This record gives sequence, C-alpha cells and structure tokens, in this order.
Amino acid sequence: MTVFLYILVGFLAGTLSGAFGIGGGTVMVPLMVLWFGLTQHQAQGTALAVMLAPVFILAVMRYYAAGNVKVQMALFIACGFVVGALLGAHLVQGIPDATLKRTFGVFLILLGIKMAFFK
Repeated sequence: MTVFLYILVGFLAGTLSGAFGIGGGTVMVPLMVLWFGLTQHQAQGTALAVMLAPVFILAVMRYYAAGNVKVQMALFIACGFVVGALLGAHLVQGIPDATLKRTFGVFLILLGIKMAFFK
C-alpha cells in the first residue's frame, strides 16, 4: 500500500507540474510531511531527488514541441537556479524543522492568495 501511495504522490505532482508549470515540491512536500510523517527537511530533500532532470525531460520535450519553451531564457534562469538551489539547500540545514515547516506553509498560503485574488 505504501508503494502505491508513493506512486500516487508522484502522479499527482507530475500531473499538476505538467498541467500548471508548478514545482512538484509544492505538491510533494506537504504530502510527504502529512501522509508519510517525514520531517520538513526530509520532504524537501526527497522532493528535490525526485525532480532530477530525467524526470522532467518528457514534459519539457512536450512543451518544446508545442513551441512553449523559451530556450535561451530557460538556460540563463537555470544557471541562477543551480546556484540558488545550492545556497538555499545549505542555508535551511540549520533551521529547526518546525520553523521550516511553518515558513513553507505560509509561503504556500501567500502564493495561493496572490494567484487566486490578484493579477
């Protein structure tokens, strides 16, 4: 049953990521904390491991085939993303799990409010 739930989380995250362009971590991290009892740090690290490049290649190819990928922009953003991800991963290691969980939750709430009610 646990393996089925793992696959379900991946399916939900993949479907929403492919459909809306959201980060899979937005879906996976809360589910891993709530359903599987992972710490916030464990959930974030596991979500990053899931989202390694081979996982996204098919979705990117589909968007590219439809003319919906700005390649040059993506490459430059990826450069910043690599450095930022490393820095972010380093910085959060010293933050207590409860604080990190609250911060992530507030981020999701604010993002949801912005998306739902503002341009």
